[in-house]
Amino acid sequence: MAQNVPFSKQMRIATREIHNVSDALVNAKLAFALYDSRVWAEGLLIFYDVFKHLEQRVPHDFLPPELHRTAQFEQDLRYYLGERWLERHTPKAEVRAYLKHLQELEQENANLLLAYVYHLYMGLLSGGQILQKRRSIGRRINPFRKADAEPVPDAAVTTFEEHSIYELKQRLRKIVDDFGARLDEETRQRMLDESRKVFELNNTIIRTVEGVGSANMRIVGYIAMAIAAIILMQYVVRNQFDQEQEQTL
Repeated sequence: MAQNVPFSKQMRIATREIHNVSDALVNAKLAFALYDSRVWAEGLLIFYDVFKHLEQRVPHDFLPPELHRTAQFEQDLRYYLGERWLERHTPKAEVRAYLKHLQELEQENANLLLAYVYHLYMGLLSGGQILQKRRSIGRRINPFRKADAEPVPDAAVTTFEEHSIYELKQRLRKIVDDFGARLDEETRQRMLDESRKVFELNNTIIRTVEGVGSANMRIVGYIAMAIAAIILMQYVVRNQFDQEQEQTL
């Protein structure tokens, strides 16, 4: 690939295919989170340890403090899981495997962690914003939501109050582009390989979201009740029509 192409763009091109797979998986698995807080909370929980690990291990010149989300993850998880959620928390096996890979990368070449910083935080600044907006709208128009239910607060993890989303994206791209301009070809290729690995690992942990099953069953139940109501209504109307026909004969 041409050296004059910004490295952040090279990373996006290298991951285009698997990124599309990941987007489809997120839409299929976490779409239920728009209406079910349990699914949303589980989605937060599987990524909590990954973001926390990066923020503990990656220096600020690669991962600026204004992007850090550990405290915001914990704030949201306290809301959904209770004050003592962290005492009960044990990362899933798939999350532990993800963390092990990050640790191995750090031993090989800690700079390779930048691939994870770029894709994960860009995801939070892009797709994460869209999901949160859809969830906010979905919660308001959910026909099965109790009338007296308390409003769900905006997600702290997707809220950046002191900086605009555009500014944060631009800063992250500049960090990656400046770093990529200094890379030798071997390290450049390793970064592109790890870029694809980011999405492979993300997909693995997203597939573990168990709340999808219960949310799915609830929605299937709602659909079944709606179909039953339609059939019953058709029966009532038809029966009434038949009676009226008999009376006119």
